[in-house]
Amino acid sequence: MAIHPSDENDMHEFYLMTDDLDAEMAELTKAGAACEEASQQAWGRLTRIKLPGGGTLGLYQPRHERP
Repeated sequence: MAIHPSDENDMHEFYLMTDDLDAEMAELTKAGAACEEASQQAWGRLTRIKLPGGGTLGLYQPRHERP
C-alpha cells in the first residue's frame, strides 16, 4: 500500500502495490474487475481498477525499493 498526501490541493492518493502487475491484472479480470491498460511511470507500472461507485483505485508494480 502507498499513500501520497498532498498539501497543495487537499487531494490524497491511495495505491495498492504488487510484485507482479500482469498476474494481478489477470486475476482481477478473471474475477470480473475492469482494469485500465497498464502504463509505465518513472516509479513503476500502473493500472487503475474501476470501482462500482465510479471511482478508480491505483495498483502498481514499483521500480523503487519498498520501505
